[in-house]
Amino acid sequence: MTESSPVTRLPGAVRPVALVTGPTSGIGRAYATRLAALGYDLVLVARDESRLAALAGDLELRFGARAQVLPADLARAEDRERVEARVGAGVEFLVNNAGFGLSREFWTIEPERLQEQLDVNVTAVMRLTRAALPPMLAAAKGSVVNVASVAGLVPGRGSTYSASKAYVVSFSEGLAGALAGTGVRVQALCPGLVRTEFHERAGIELGSLPRPVWLSVDEVVAGSLSDLEKGRVISVPGVQYKAVTAVAGLIPRSLAARINRGLFNARGRT
Repeated sequence: MTESSPVTRLPGAVRPVALVTGPTSGIGRAYATRLAALGYDLVLVARDESRLAALAGDLELRFGARAQVLPADLARAEDRERVEARVGAGVEFLVNNAGFGLSREFWTIEPERLQEQLDVNVTAVMRLTRAALPPMLAAAKGSVVNVASVAGLVPGRGSTYSASKAYVVSFSEGLAGALAGTGVRVQALCPGLVRTEFHERAGIELGSLPRPVWLSVDEVVAGSLSDLEKGRVISVPGVQYKAVTAVAGLIPRSLAARINRGLFNARGRT
């Protein structure tokens, strides 16, 4: 397959193709559903094949979307390479959503587990984006949404997780400048607290936080798509988080970190 003739349709299909990592719950599932509703076929990437198959069946039933199920653990190099190959064959929309946080303090976590977090949150984002761009540039059309976090904009919420999301933000900002005028769009999506399985899987207890700090996955995806159409590289859904990040940009970084730690309690999180 040459870069000048990207395959951006599934065989026998007429709909454009979007690839979403981590689509079995939360923001990834909401993004896959919204893209199916907008007329995309999907390539769905996650570890749980049964949940992927269930989602694929639901999207076909509800929206007539065809979905290719691609089971993969993005912490494993060989699995990342398989996903890279599919992305490199051509997609019109890439959502790098897969990622995870860790409970316990940094110095108590096994180095291998920390490396897995880095590989999913950073390496996979970089490698899949790199694979996506040549066919998108050849077609002069494409979108990449890299799911970061408010934690990547405001320090203090854990260590390696915030650092990984700061990489995604900086990477996306730099890449967007290089792609200006090509027809290819890149966004760093920076949600705050969202009601998903993320915190439960990480063993992080946040149930005591007030309702106004939480966003729904639909709010996050709607905000992302709206900002993408407006050409905004950094998307921060929710007025409360727009205010938090705006204030953080006006005060000393050390003070912003202390405020963020006080709001979200970084102890026991990595």
